Amino acid sequence: MAAPRTALITGASSGIGAAFARRLAAEGHDLVLVARDEQRLAALGAEVSSRHGVTVTPLAADLSTDDGCAVVEKRLADGVDMLVNNAGFSLNRSFVKSTVEAETRLLLVNVHAVMRLALAALPGMIERGRGDVINVSSVAGFAAVMPGSTYSASKAWVTNFSESVAHSVRRHGVRVMALCPGYTHTEFHDRAGIDMSKTPEWMWLQVDRVVVDALRDLRRGKVVSVPDWKYKVTVFGMRHLPRGLLQSVARDTRGRTGRDEQ
Repeated sequence: MAAPRTALITGASSGIGAAFARRLAAEGHDLVLVARDEQRLAALGAEVSSRHGVTVTPLAADLSTDDGCAVVEKRLADGVDMLVNNAGFSLNRSFVKSTVEAETRLLLVNVHAVMRLALAALPGMIERGRGDVINVSSVAGFAAVMPGSTYSASKAWVTNFSESVAHSVRRHGVRVMALCPGYTHTEFHDRAGIDMSKTPEWMWLQVDRVVVDALRDLRRGKVVSVPDWKYKVTVFGMRHLPRGLLQSVARDTRGRTGRDEQ
């Protein structure tokens, strides 16, 4: 009997990370769940372990710190079958009203930790000739449509990084994919203090559907996954419309919603 596959998920205490945990546990994966909130990790671990009979290891770590990344890197060096780099956040302020400390922390979590953890996981996967890495990015990373926000810039890096690495490791049997959802019902915006009350309901995605679509696209060999047709159309426009038009739309959207960013 084959040993259970193991998935390590960052930002696993809620939202997309928790949805990945529940879905992968249902498929029989043992889990390593990473987040800062030990109590929420333990509660989620107990839930999925009881329901699906898998082994769950909570791993509390702050990925904005060297020590936090090092703890997770050490576990990845022991070998996992899948890494889901999901941890990330946005700031409810424009760049010119931000601080060096806040912007540095955003880059440490959204960019630096993604790089470090991927680099910790990939050599072992290449040696074994199999493995999967999903880096959770965003539709926002395809164009500067959030005036003043550095979140979209960080996600542009994640998408580009994922595509580049994917092409280099594919011949070794390893898959890397950027998952780029649009607005998704999670705690993401509430935690950032971003008012989304004026966002139409039709624009929202259900978190479980995002994860199902992501795993389907990964197994089909896609390098970039954009869940839902409406966001596929959005990304096409962001990639091909004139930059001036996109910037005009972004300014108009900011004016109507009173928001500087997602």
